[in-house]
Amino acid sequence: MMNGISSEAFVLGCSAIGAGIAMIAGVGPGIGQGIAAGHGAAAVGRNPGAKGNIMSTMLLGQAVAETTGLYGFAVAIILLFANPLVKLL
Repeated sequence: MMNGISSEAFVLGCSAIGAGIAMIAGVGPGIGQGIAAGHGAAAVGRNPGAKGNIMSTMLLGQAVAETTGLYGFAVAIILLFANPLVKLL
């Protein structure tokens, strides 16, 4: 016991803070996907004949960018609900 806080409560509190920090990983993909969609729309506006190629490339890039946010979400869920750190105590 440290100042009335058990070690399990301390680990759970730090895990909740870590889960919140992990969710910041969703900001980058959101900004990146918005930029990609804007540039894709501008490219289609300049060359409507290449719409298919532009859209497929843009969507592939957005799918790759989204994995970063999904990894952050998975880490946050693991820290909150299947916390492996509590079992070490």
